[in-house]
Amino acid sequence: MDNRPIGFLDSGVGGLTVVKELMRQLPFEEIVYIGDSARAPYGPRPAEQIREYTWELVNFLLTKNVKMIVFACNTATAVAWEEVKEKLDIPVLGVILPGSSAAIKSTLTGNIGIIGTPMTISSDIYRQKIMALAPQMEVKSLSCPKFAPLVESNQINSSIAKKVVYESLAPLVGRVDTLVLGCTHYPLLRPIIQNVMGPKVKLIDSGAECVRDISVLLNYFQINRSRAVEMKEHCFYTTANPESFKQIAVNWLGRDLSVEHIELSD
Repeated sequence: MDNRPIGFLDSGVGGLTVVKELMRQLPFEEIVYIGDSARAPYGPRPAEQIREYTWELVNFLLTKNVKMIVFACNTATAVAWEEVKEKLDIPVLGVILPGSSAAIKSTLTGNIGIIGTPMTISSDIYRQKIMALAPQMEVKSLSCPKFAPLVESNQINSSIAKKVVYESLAPLVGRVDTLVLGCTHYPLLRPIIQNVMGPKVKLIDSGAECVRDISVLLNYFQINRSRAVEMKEHCFYTTANPESFKQIAVNWLGRDLSVEHIELSD
């Protein structure tokens, strides 16, 4: 048993989609979450800057005595996960491998689409992971740079969001039977994405898939939280306005919570 919290990092609010799934699957685990909304989205930034920002988030979580760190951000996973994983002595999980594996299991035709931030798509990491596991797959990757800003600005139900999603996804419509949401912000746009792609296309939430791996690792390392120990409140931190973060978080998680503003060196 290990009653320390699990740490989550993301460029903003997108990682809350992973947290929601963790709360559902592992309700006894305690969460510390840091979202770098002041510098979101990470996707268009150069790799070196993303690496630097990610290490700042990792170091912040380490001050909270976490037992595991989850990269609830595809861009940070693509750029810095391997490096961080090698340097820490606690488990560090990313969202890309679980999402890739789930896509392979889901597809019936072998035609898989990947949507993500410019950095995730240009890194080619999803296609590489999928092809390494199943070389017969046809993978079509598409950068959707406008999606994460829509989520961060809480416009997920707007007519602008519908227009942006419709126009962005046009190149993939009718060409894939499985679509990986390769950014943890994207499940917040899921109803619109599903509507545009059509009911027969299976959407893969890479963050939700990652929670299954978290559960496996907690069991493997025997670091599950004891159910006998009283739960503390989950802790949420943001580098931007805590009120706007809280509004999105409360809507998405369906529960009240406190959000604290923190400054990271820039």
